[in-house]
Amino acid sequence: MRASDGDVPDAGVPPVDGIRTGIGGWVYAPWRDNFYPKGLVQRRELEYASRHLSAIEVNGTYYGAQKPATYAKWRDETPPGFVFSAKAPKRITQSRTLARTGAQVEDFVGGIVELGDRLGPLVWQFDAGTRIDRDGFTAFLGLLPREAGGRPLRHVLDVRDRAFVDPGYIALARRHGMATVFTDSDEHPSFADVTAVFVYARLMRARSGVATGYTDDELARWAARARAWAAGGEPDDLPRIAPAADAGAAPREVFVFFISAAKERNPAAAMALHARLVQGSIR
Repeated sequence: MRASDGDVPDAGVPPVDGIRTGIGGWVYAPWRDNFYPKGLVQRRELEYASRHLSAIEVNGTYYGAQKPATYAKWRDETPPGFVFSAKAPKRITQSRTLARTGAQVEDFVGGIVELGDRLGPLVWQFDAGTRIDRDGFTAFLGLLPREAGGRPLRHVLDVRDRAFVDPGYIALARRHGMATVFTDSDEHPSFADVTAVFVYARLMRARSGVATGYTDDELARWAARARAWAAGGEPDDLPRIAPAADAGAAPREVFVFFISAAKERNPAAAMALHARLVQGSIR
């Protein structure tokens, strides 16, 4: 799937029944061969990507927060309805004293709220190999603000230490109303327990040999799973750690990002999944 040449469109891509599909970042050289139109200048790549996808996960903030003016620039380059999710700086999540990172959390959140209504979930990634103290982690969750700049905040926990991911972790996330990451990768803990009023999935199995990263059958299954989440239910073919959440839950917002793996295929995968969702919605 290749974007056609021409001007960047004005309108964005609305979510389908609360489901957003997107990619990680927007600067990647191979995308200039199979996603961005030939001749599109790099400074317009965010402008273009945000009008062909409904969300982008920002990974760069994991390595260092941006200046508020940068977030404001991103906001102004994207259309109404588009959202960024963003990873929090690793200097926070890798701290040996999580319970004492309140000032750093406030500094990060205070800057990124410049995204305004483009601000989506904030992802707090705890890498494998990092020892996590249960009490300190619990205290840390209490530091994460529920709103900023007059807007509610949504938090996502991405804990990659398999020993820490247990029913107690699921219960803690539910108690705080924070989502946990589902990933289809066997490199990280993979579980689909719903712990918040939204769902956050990172799909990491795209293949270079498939034009859309995932096959048609695989995309059909992911569309069905996303619809189940969005309708307030849960897919019955994904692993869980704890019993399912209460039945009859309200509709949810769902974020599905195609990340890593055959990265050159991720924009096509996100757009193909979106097209399937649109097709299913109008039947």
